Order: sequence, then structure tokens, then C-alpha cells
Amino acid sequence: MPIGERQPRPEKVEAVGELKKVLASNVLILTDFQGLDVKGISNLRRKLREAGSGYRVVKNTLFTLAAADTPVQPLTEGLVGPTAIVYTDHDPVAAAKVLQDVGKATKTLRVKTGMIDGRMYASDQIEALASIPPMPQLYAMLVGGLRSPITGLVSALQSMIAQLVMTLQAVADKQAA
Repeated sequence: MPIGERQPRPEKVEAVGELKKVLASNVLILTDFQGLDVKGISNLRRKLREAGSGYRVVKNTLFTLAAADTPVQPLTEGLVGPTAIVYTDHDPVAAAKVLQDVGKATKTLRVKTGMIDGRMYASDQIEALASIPPMPQLYAMLVGGLRSPITGLVSALQSMIAQLVMTLQAVADKQAA
């Protein structure tokens, strides 16, 4: 080790290792939580956990070290001031909705930037994501859209069969008379 260079403390090395695991998530949203008290952060964590997400306050220097030479390195540009990460491998819409709801209620939580499936998003794009219906509702809309033409086809076929049966019945009645 060269003179003047310090060996990193074991707890810092461990923190960077844990942070690398968090940064492996498909959805990462950086937030500025300045102004939220402990009760507010606990409430936010609980709501995010219910939505299948996590929330972690990070030191910008440790985040920069953990993100170095990884696909999430562009997120380091958003590291200004206090930073916390929302992370999940599930529904990004649910996480964005929680952030929007808590942000409106507290007036202090602010989205900085985010990355979803390796693609960068600005704060306004993350906030727009919150306006999308949740995944179960999207699935229901898709199934309803697929079901509609099939229902119409079944109705048309039933109508044609009913007309055929009435025509055959009329021919049979005519021949019987």
C-alpha cells in the first residue's frame, strides 16, 4: 500500500457490498428525503414494503463506490444532497404511486431520478409512471379487451345457428302441411 493511502474500514467495505446487492434490482429510484422525520420515513418504508419495494438511505460516496463499473453508474449524477433509494424487482408503478402519494402528503419527499430495467428516467417521467393503472388492473383490461371480440364472435355464431334452426323448422312445418 503506497504511503498516504488508507485501507478502507471493514464496515465500509461491508456497506458497499450490501449496497451492490440493492443496486442489482430492476427498479431503482433516487429520492431526496430532506424534511421527512423518522416517523415519516418509517411510514414511507411500510407503504413501500406493502407495495413489494424497499427503501434505503445511502451515503453518496458509498453509492458512488458501489455503482462504479456497473450499469447503474449513470445514477451517480443524481447524487446531490441527502439520498435514499427505492428498489424493487417487481412493479415499478406501485413504487412510483407510493412515492407520489407520500410526496403529496408530506410536501417534502422529492424524486431525483431513476432507472428501470437499465434505462434512465427523469423525475417527471417517474411521476408520470404513477398515473399508470396498477399491474392487476392492466391485466384485467387486457383480458377484457381480448374477451370482447370473442364474445362478439360467439354472439354472431349463436345468432346464425338460431336463424338456421328457425329456417329448418319453417321448412319442416311447410313439408308437414
